[in-house]
Amino acid sequence: MSLRRIALRDFVIVPSLDLDLAQGFSVLTGETGAGKSILIDALQLALGARADSGVVREGAVRCEIAAEFDTPASVRSWLDEQGFASEDDSLLLRRTVDTEGRSRGWINGGAATMTQLKSLADHLVDIHGQHAWQSLTRAEAVRGLLDAYAGVDTSTASTLWSGWRQQRKALQSATERQNSLQQESERLAWQIGELDKLQPREGEWEELNAQHSRLANAQGLQDAARDATAALDDDESSAASLIHRALGALQAQAHLEPAFAGPVEALQAALAQVQDSVHSLHHYARHAELDPAGLEELDQRLSQWMSLARRYRRPPEDLPVLLAGWKAELQGIDQAMNLDALKVAERRAWSAFEAEINRLSKQRQAAAPAMAQAITDAMQTLGMQGGRFEVSLQRMDEPQAHGWEHVEFLVAGHAGVTPRSVGKVASGGELSRIALAISVVTSRLGQAPTLIFDEVDSGIGGAVAHTVGQLLRRLGRDRQVLAVTHLPQVAACGDHHLLVSKRQSGSTTHSTVAPIDHEARVRELARMLGGNERSEVSLAHARELLTA
Repeated sequence: MSLRRIALRDFVIVPSLDLDLAQGFSVLTGETGAGKSILIDALQLALGARADSGVVREGAVRCEIAAEFDTPASVRSWLDEQGFASEDDSLLLRRTVDTEGRSRGWINGGAATMTQLKSLADHLVDIHGQHAWQSLTRAEAVRGLLDAYAGVDTSTASTLWSGWRQQRKALQSATERQNSLQQESERLAWQIGELDKLQPREGEWEELNAQHSRLANAQGLQDAARDATAALDDDESSAASLIHRALGALQAQAHLEPAFAGPVEALQAALAQVQDSVHSLHHYARHAELDPAGLEELDQRLSQWMSLARRYRRPPEDLPVLLAGWKAELQGIDQAMNLDALKVAERRAWSAFEAEINRLSKQRQAAAPAMAQAITDAMQTLGMQGGRFEVSLQRMDEPQAHGWEHVEFLVAGHAGVTPRSVGKVASGGELSRIALAISVVTSRLGQAPTLIFDEVDSGIGGAVAHTVGQLLRRLGRDRQVLAVTHLPQVAACGDHHLLVSKRQSGSTTHSTVAPIDHEARVRELARMLGGNERSEVSLAHARELLTA
């Protein structure tokens, strides 16, 4: 399973490129400035890396990158969960970037976010850059390498650490605030007692005002009901009398004029409604009474609402919510004042976190010597005979989210030298070789089917370079390996050779990448050796490298 094919359109200085890639170890070479890293840069964009308009070839409106992979088994379930098609063994990633920096991505033809593209990257490609040694001076990166080697997953520890820190902070805060919390508790309890006497209900303020309005205007309401009853039924010219008169006139002639049937029916319905209204108004007038005592009671309760609302500077209708909020706040303070319960919670959180980080410590302690030995062995083949690599684990006074250990890489470049921190190794060549040794050792751990080494062999040469090439070739037996190199000894070890060439057409520069045959490869190696590619001496040396 590997990267099958990559296609570029209007990317940097590449107008168009369609390149099939093979299994095994492929080397990518070319003259300085030809753009040997273009393929890697494009692949990183296809895998969700940050992009800007600078990747669009001058004169084009957008660039496009497409990368076709075999579909690893680990990706199939992810594709199904995310709703992307996965009918066959092919996985197609596509990315476009326009001149304004706008970017779009697709997975198997379905629109994808950059986060989704990035989530696929670890399953597909493992890239070791030419500045890999720089990460060896960063504590987080160093610990990450050891944890990858040890198979350590710190996600559970990180979650437990956050929980413990939260409980510890709550306990410390409560301990420091005991006096102020007591005062706050007493204040809230008094205020709650004041409002509890009123016992305000949600919506009661509106109900009280409506009842008060009715009682305060009881006489006017009764008068309105009587006047309406008289207008509808009691007077000679009332609505009911007039409707009766109209009905009588129409019904007397309805047998002669069918058109009267509609108005008769409508007037009968109107008369029924008038009679219903009269009945309701009679009932209201009989039972509605003036209630001075009830009005006074409502006045008193409204006054209590207003008084408390002014005291606490809130609208009266907010009092029920205010009371509920105070009760919740008091409950929280009571919990915060319960130091015994907080101590129990903090100890429980610490115990869970401690058990997890102790487990991680055992994994790291078991893996550190094995990793150190593997890298030490790799160093012996990289021109550092007698050198030694150590993984130092130093227990911190207080654990962090990742555990107890501060991890540091120590190295001795030669026999008899005390190992020192990698960051204090003076030789840039040594740093590069150590980074390469680590890359080779750790690359065997990953699950990505494609490994890419971007000039990780800088700073080495001669027999060591040949050894590097052999190491990469051995890696290529199990996984697809692509290496960008400037060393002929490394290039000669490749199973396949891709040549990056640059040509100028007028004022425009174009770059291409293509596989080369045996004779073209001999000429390219002769050029890399620093001689004339047509010189018989250089060509003979190149042929010798290929047969070594």
